[in-house]
Amino acid sequence: MPGDISTAARALLAVTPCARARLCSEIFTGAQIACAYVEETRQLHPQWGDGTLNSAARRFELADEPSYDTPDYLASTQLVLEALSAALCLEERV
Repeated sequence: MPGDISTAARALLAVTPCARARLCSEIFTGAQIACAYVEETRQLHPQWGDGTLNSAARRFELADEPSYDTPDYLASTQLVLEALSAALCLEERV
């Protein structure tokens, strides 16, 4: 999971700050679509891969991974963690 978070944050870092929330949502949606597809077909989703954030994020350009003292990387990582937290809360309700 840490690698998934890092890869998704790197995808967000590669776009402008105002585009990050939309891209984050797209990555999470794609991972969910792929996860359901893999469960049903036992095959990789042709567009989104294996259902992980890592696979979904790799559809997009990835910035080189900077250190954690880079404010934009921290902001991107925080956005991913907030989306992950929201997704986990939704799963708990089901």
